[in-house]
Amino acid sequence: MPGCFKKTLFALASLISFVSFILIVVAMGTPKWMTGKILCKTGADLVNATDPELVKFIGEIYYGLFRGGKIRQCGLGGRRSKFSIFPHMVKKLNTGLHVMIIMFLCVAIFFSLVSFGFCILNAIKVPYRAINGPAGACLWNFLAGGFVVLAVTSFMAAVKLHHLTERIANFRENVFQFVILEERFEDCFWICVASATAHAVNLLLIAISGIHFPKIKTKTEEVNVTAEDIMY
Repeated sequence: MPGCFKKTLFALASLISFVSFILIVVAMGTPKWMTGKILCKTGADLVNATDPELVKFIGEIYYGLFRGGKIRQCGLGGRRSKFSIFPHMVKKLNTGLHVMIIMFLCVAIFFSLVSFGFCILNAIKVPYRAINGPAGACLWNFLAGGFVVLAVTSFMAAVKLHHLTERIANFRENVFQFVILEERFEDCFWICVASATAHAVNLLLIAISGIHFPKIKTKTEEVNVTAEDIMY
Protein backbone atom coordinates (compact mmCIF):
# COMPACT_ATOMS: atom_id res chain seq x y z
CA MET A 1 0.00 0.00 0.00
CA PRO A 2 1.31 3.51 -0.79
CA GLY A 3 1.99 5.87 2.08
CA CYS A 4 -0.45 8.58 3.15
CA PHE A 5 1.59 11.34 1.51
CA LYS A 6 1.81 9.45 -1.77
CA LYS A 7 -1.91 8.63 -1.67
CA THR A 8 -2.77 12.31 -1.22
CA LEU A 9 -0.58 13.40 -4.14
CA PHE A 10 -2.00 10.81 -6.54
CA ALA A 11 -5.56 11.52 -5.42
CA LEU A 12 -4.95 15.20 -6.17
CA ALA A 13 -3.39 14.30 -9.53
CA SER A 14 -6.42 12.17 -10.46
CA LEU A 15 -8.73 15.07 -9.60
CA ILE A 16 -6.67 17.43 -11.77
CA SER A 17 -6.78 14.96 -14.68
CA PHE A 18 -10.55 14.73 -14.43
CA VAL A 19 -10.88 18.52 -14.28
CA SER A 20 -8.68 18.74 -17.39
CA PHE A 21 -11.00 16.31 -19.16
CA ILE A 22 -14.01 18.47 -18.28
CA LEU A 23 -12.23 21.65 -19.41
CA ILE A 24 -11.41 20.24 -22.85
CA VAL A 25 -14.97 18.97 -23.39
CA VAL A 26 -16.43 22.35 -22.39
CA ALA A 27 -13.96 24.23 -24.62
CA MET A 28 -14.77 22.09 -27.64
CA GLY A 29 -18.51 22.59 -27.28
CA THR A 30 -18.48 26.35 -26.69
CA PRO A 31 -18.50 28.70 -29.72
CA LYS A 32 -16.24 31.38 -28.29
CA TRP A 33 -12.63 30.65 -29.03
CA MET A 34 -12.16 33.93 -30.86
CA THR A 35 -13.98 37.25 -31.02
CA GLY A 36 -13.23 40.27 -33.15
CA LYS A 37 -14.40 43.44 -34.83
CA ILE A 38 -15.02 43.43 -38.57
CA LEU A 39 -15.24 46.43 -40.89
CA CYS A 40 -17.56 46.35 -43.89
CA LYS A 41 -14.96 47.78 -46.28
CA THR A 42 -17.24 47.79 -49.32
CA GLY A 43 -19.96 49.78 -47.56
CA ALA A 44 -17.48 52.25 -46.08
CA ASP A 45 -15.86 52.81 -49.48
CA LEU A 46 -19.23 53.34 -51.19
CA VAL A 47 -20.14 56.30 -48.99
CA ASN A 48 -16.52 57.39 -48.50
CA ALA A 49 -16.98 57.15 -44.72
CA THR A 50 -14.66 59.15 -42.47
CA ASP A 51 -13.52 58.17 -38.96
CA PRO A 52 -16.66 59.25 -37.05
CA GLU A 53 -18.90 57.51 -39.59
CA LEU A 54 -16.94 54.25 -39.60
CA VAL A 55 -18.76 53.15 -36.42
CA LYS A 56 -21.81 52.40 -38.59
CA PHE A 57 -19.74 49.90 -40.59
CA ILE A 58 -18.01 48.05 -37.73
CA GLY A 59 -19.58 44.75 -36.73
CA GLU A 60 -18.60 41.84 -34.52
CA ILE A 61 -17.76 38.18 -35.01
CA TYR A 62 -17.24 35.18 -32.73
CA TYR A 63 -16.58 31.52 -33.45
CA GLY A 64 -15.34 28.24 -32.06
CA LEU A 65 -14.42 24.90 -33.55
CA PHE A 66 -17.92 24.03 -34.76
CA ARG A 67 -20.08 27.15 -34.90
CA GLY A 68 -20.21 30.89 -34.40
CA GLY A 69 -22.02 34.10 -35.32
CA LYS A 70 -21.52 37.65 -36.51
CA ILE A 71 -23.17 41.05 -36.65
CA ARG A 72 -22.89 42.71 -40.06
CA GLN A 73 -22.84 46.48 -40.06
CA CYS A 74 -22.98 47.84 -43.60
CA GLY A 75 -24.60 51.20 -42.96
CA LEU A 76 -28.20 49.99 -42.66
CA GLY A 77 -28.13 48.69 -39.09
CA GLY A 78 -26.83 45.48 -37.59
CA ARG A 79 -27.85 42.11 -39.01
CA ARG A 80 -27.22 39.06 -36.84
CA SER A 81 -26.47 35.68 -38.31
CA LYS A 82 -25.19 32.33 -37.10
CA PHE A 83 -23.16 29.75 -38.95
CA SER A 84 -21.77 26.23 -38.62
CA ILE A 85 -18.24 25.28 -39.56
CA PHE A 86 -19.33 21.81 -40.69
CA PRO A 87 -20.13 20.73 -43.33
CA HIS A 88 -20.10 23.75 -45.66
CA MET A 89 -17.76 26.38 -44.23
CA VAL A 90 -14.89 23.96 -43.64
CA LYS A 91 -14.33 23.90 -47.42
CA LYS A 92 -13.53 27.62 -47.25
CA LEU A 93 -11.02 27.12 -44.43
CA ASN A 94 -7.82 25.11 -44.20
CA THR A 95 -9.65 21.80 -43.80
CA GLY A 96 -6.66 19.69 -42.79
CA LEU A 97 -5.53 22.09 -40.07
CA HIS A 98 -9.02 22.56 -38.64
CA VAL A 99 -9.66 18.81 -38.47
CA MET A 100 -6.23 18.31 -36.86
CA ILE A 101 -7.14 20.74 -34.07
CA ILE A 102 -10.29 18.74 -33.28
CA MET A 103 -8.41 15.42 -33.47
CA PHE A 104 -5.67 16.69 -31.15
CA LEU A 105 -8.27 17.66 -28.56
CA CYS A 106 -10.09 14.33 -28.89
CA VAL A 107 -6.82 12.46 -28.31
CA ALA A 108 -6.09 14.76 -25.34
CA ILE A 109 -9.50 13.87 -23.87
CA PHE A 110 -8.67 10.15 -24.16
CA PHE A 111 -5.26 10.51 -22.51
CA SER A 112 -6.75 12.70 -19.75
CA LEU A 113 -9.11 9.84 -18.85
CA VAL A 114 -6.26 7.31 -19.01
CA SER A 115 -4.21 9.57 -16.76
CA PHE A 116 -7.16 9.81 -14.35
CA GLY A 117 -7.36 6.00 -14.17
CA PHE A 118 -3.62 5.55 -13.64
CA CYS A 119 -3.52 8.14 -10.87
CA ILE A 120 -6.44 6.42 -9.12
CA LEU A 121 -4.62 3.08 -9.42
CA ASN A 122 -1.46 4.52 -7.87
CA ALA A 123 -3.45 6.14 -5.07
CA ILE A 124 -5.02 2.78 -4.14
CA LYS A 125 -2.04 0.43 -4.44
CA VAL A 126 1.55 0.08 -5.59
CA PRO A 127 1.45 -1.54 -9.06
CA TYR A 128 3.78 -4.47 -9.74
CA ARG A 129 4.61 -3.34 -13.28
CA ALA A 130 6.60 -0.13 -13.72
CA ILE A 131 4.45 1.09 -16.64
CA ASN A 132 1.41 1.03 -14.36
CA GLY A 133 3.19 3.07 -11.71
CA PRO A 134 4.35 6.70 -11.60
CA ALA A 135 6.23 6.25 -14.92
CA GLY A 136 2.99 5.38 -16.70
CA ALA A 137 1.10 8.22 -15.03
CA CYS A 138 3.83 10.63 -16.15
CA LEU A 139 3.64 9.31 -19.71
CA TRP A 140 -0.15 9.75 -20.03
CA ASN A 141 -0.08 13.22 -18.47
CA PHE A 142 2.73 14.25 -20.80
CA LEU A 143 0.82 12.99 -23.84
CA ALA A 144 -2.45 14.63 -22.76
CA GLY A 145 -0.79 17.99 -22.12
CA GLY A 146 1.27 17.68 -25.31
CA PHE A 147 -1.76 17.14 -27.53
CA VAL A 148 -3.55 20.11 -25.95
CA VAL A 149 -0.48 22.25 -26.68
CA LEU A 150 -0.50 21.00 -30.28
CA ALA A 151 -4.20 21.92 -30.61
CA VAL A 152 -3.69 25.40 -29.15
CA THR A 153 -0.63 26.02 -31.33
CA SER A 154 -2.46 24.83 -34.45
CA PHE A 155 -5.40 27.12 -33.70
CA MET A 156 -3.07 30.09 -33.30
CA ALA A 157 -1.44 29.18 -36.62
CA ALA A 158 -4.86 29.00 -38.29
CA VAL A 159 -5.78 32.45 -36.95
CA LYS A 160 -2.51 34.27 -37.53
CA LEU A 161 -1.02 32.52 -40.57
CA HIS A 162 -4.10 31.30 -42.43
CA HIS A 163 -6.33 34.32 -41.60
CA LEU A 164 -9.09 32.15 -40.16
CA THR A 165 -11.22 35.07 -38.89
CA GLU A 166 -11.14 36.85 -42.24
CA ARG A 167 -12.09 33.68 -44.13
CA ILE A 168 -15.05 33.07 -41.82
CA ALA A 169 -16.17 36.71 -41.93
CA ASN A 170 -16.25 36.69 -45.74
CA PHE A 171 -17.94 33.32 -46.13
CA ARG A 172 -20.77 33.56 -48.69
CA GLU A 173 -20.37 37.34 -48.92
CA ASN A 174 -20.77 38.03 -52.62
CA VAL A 175 -21.34 41.79 -52.41
CA PHE A 176 -19.58 43.05 -49.29
CA GLN A 177 -15.98 42.51 -48.24
CA PHE A 178 -15.02 42.49 -44.57
CA VAL A 179 -11.62 43.24 -43.06
CA ILE A 180 -10.55 42.37 -39.52
CA LEU A 181 -9.90 45.29 -37.20
CA GLU A 182 -9.37 43.39 -33.96
CA GLU A 183 -9.00 39.78 -32.80
CA ARG A 184 -9.09 38.43 -29.25
CA PHE A 185 -8.58 34.91 -27.96
CA GLU A 186 -11.50 34.18 -25.66
CA ASP A 187 -12.23 32.00 -22.62
CA CYS A 188 -12.40 28.65 -24.42
CA PHE A 189 -8.94 29.12 -25.87
CA TRP A 190 -7.54 29.95 -22.44
CA ILE A 191 -9.44 27.01 -20.92
CA CYS A 192 -7.38 24.73 -23.18
CA VAL A 193 -4.21 26.50 -22.04
CA ALA A 194 -5.33 25.87 -18.44
CA SER A 195 -5.86 22.19 -19.27
CA ALA A 196 -2.29 21.86 -20.56
CA THR A 197 -1.05 23.65 -17.43
CA ALA A 198 -3.01 21.20 -15.26
CA HIS A 199 -1.15 18.26 -16.77
CA ALA A 200 2.16 20.05 -16.17
CA VAL A 201 1.14 20.39 -12.50
CA ASN A 202 0.38 16.67 -12.45
CA LEU A 203 3.87 15.88 -13.71
CA LEU A 204 5.26 17.95 -10.83
CA LEU A 205 3.05 16.16 -8.28
CA ILE A 206 4.09 12.73 -9.57
CA ALA A 207 7.75 13.77 -9.43
CA ILE A 208 7.31 14.89 -5.81
CA SER A 209 5.65 11.57 -4.96
CA GLY A 210 8.86 9.76 -5.96
CA ILE A 211 11.02 11.72 -3.52
CA HIS A 212 12.04 9.62 -0.52
CA PHE A 213 12.09 11.86 2.51
CA PRO A 214 14.40 10.78 5.35
CA LYS A 215 12.64 9.26 8.33
CA ILE A 216 13.07 11.00 11.66
CA LYS A 217 14.60 8.59 14.16
CA THR A 218 14.38 9.20 17.89
CA LYS A 219 17.45 8.36 19.90
CA THR A 220 16.89 5.86 22.70
CA GLU A 221 19.04 6.16 25.77
CA GLU A 222 21.36 3.25 26.18
CA VAL A 223 20.86 1.43 29.47
CA ASN A 224 24.12 0.53 31.19
CA VAL A 225 23.69 -2.38 33.53
CA THR A 226 26.33 -2.63 36.23
CA ALA A 227 27.06 -5.28 38.81
CA GLU A 228 25.60 -3.11 41.53
CA ASP A 229 22.25 -2.87 39.64
CA ILE A 230 22.10 -6.64 39.44
CA MET A 231 22.65 -6.95 43.19
CA TYR A 232 19.72 -4.67 43.91
